[in-house]
Amino acid sequence: MRTPPAPLEQRAVADAARDDGPGLAAGHLETDRPASRFRQTSSTATAAPRALLVSLDLGRIDAEASLEELILLVDSAGAVPVSVIKGKRTSPDATTFAGSGKVDEIALRIAAEAIDVVVFDHALSPAQQRNLEKRLQVNVVDRTALILDIFAQRAKSHEGKVQVELAQLSHLATRLVRGWTHLERQKGGIGLRGPGETQLETDRRLIGDRVRALKARLEKLERQRTTQRRARARGSVISVSLVGYTNAGKSTLFNALTHAEAYAADQLFATLDTTSRRLYLEGAGQIVLSDTVGFIRDLPHSLIEAFKATLEETIHADLLLHVVDVASPQRDDQIAQVNAVLAEIGAADIPQIIVYNKIDSVGLPAAIERNARGTIRRVSVSAKLATGLPELRNVLVESALALRAQGRLAAPLDDAVPLERSETSEFGSSPIVA
Repeated sequence: MRTPPAPLEQRAVADAARDDGPGLAAGHLETDRPASRFRQTSSTATAAPRALLVSLDLGRIDAEASLEELILLVDSAGAVPVSVIKGKRTSPDATTFAGSGKVDEIALRIAAEAIDVVVFDHALSPAQQRNLEKRLQVNVVDRTALILDIFAQRAKSHEGKVQVELAQLSHLATRLVRGWTHLERQKGGIGLRGPGETQLETDRRLIGDRVRALKARLEKLERQRTTQRRARARGSVISVSLVGYTNAGKSTLFNALTHAEAYAADQLFATLDTTSRRLYLEGAGQIVLSDTVGFIRDLPHSLIEAFKATLEETIHADLLLHVVDVASPQRDDQIAQVNAVLAEIGAADIPQIIVYNKIDSVGLPAAIERNARGTIRRVSVSAKLATGLPELRNVLVESALALRAQGRLAAPLDDAVPLERSETSEFGSSPIVA
């Protein structure tokens, strides 16, 4: 029989302090690097973990699309999606989410296919996760933890690591339940804990202290960004942000337009950190183009909160280029998912132009599409082949001149001026009025 996995909160705390310092139990939390919780657990050290995916249809119309996305997420996390178990329920089981019969089916599949980790395409409560790990004797990861793990692996810059760690600790704080009750009540220590404080109480206090320190760091970074936006506003430099679903080709388009060397790859969440470059447009002068983190369905709220400093570039942009993978069968749903996140962060009223990318995959020509009044509806390009980039540059020139003429440049602080009127297209976007 497999050795039961340690509870999630113990694994995450151990990961956070594994490389530096004595860890939480000694009163010191060292998490300069975000911890990846999607650990290799195979007997072969170099083998990727074998994952069993569980997707239950609870009446969602996008259940199949979500499952396809989960397979890509698991692959991006460095695991091997071995097989999938599906099922239907009217509502989740309070104890195990899947119900006892389905859990038995999962257990049989684990034994038959040497599964290392079970990944649920749903958000599990702490109790459900503990109950499943106890029954299945393997690690159990839900969709939220999986996305957090990918972010932890992708974070490269100091700001990105801080934001990911904050999201991880916010998620961990809700799961510090009975994780350390095998320990006796601890005695007081100078500068460590109060008299009779349990290890669980100590962990909560230390995590709270760390969260406050991380938020202070992010506030400092946000002040620096505010200073940069003030300088751009004084020079009337237009700010344009690339937004869109993950893996839509934003970074590839950013590199094609600016000749930068931002990391771009055919994988989910290849880019976490905002990269900005000046771009000269003949007839409109300099603009600032920013490449931002991609969105995904059911993006954890803790990540949105933690990445507000990065998303500030989107909130304060004068124009959004909404990059869409035209080859994706779920493109309309992905557009809606991105617009929902934009609304959540307060960027719903920013002028937006749809950019259909990857037209080479479906045989579409490069084009600028307008409605009867001449309003830009969308631009079709292939960032990979540099097809349609002149047309996109012309759209940026036209939009920049229109913004300047109408005095609609974003304010440098939180009093950004909204559009007096925006037009909603059939794709749910808010194009710039020419």
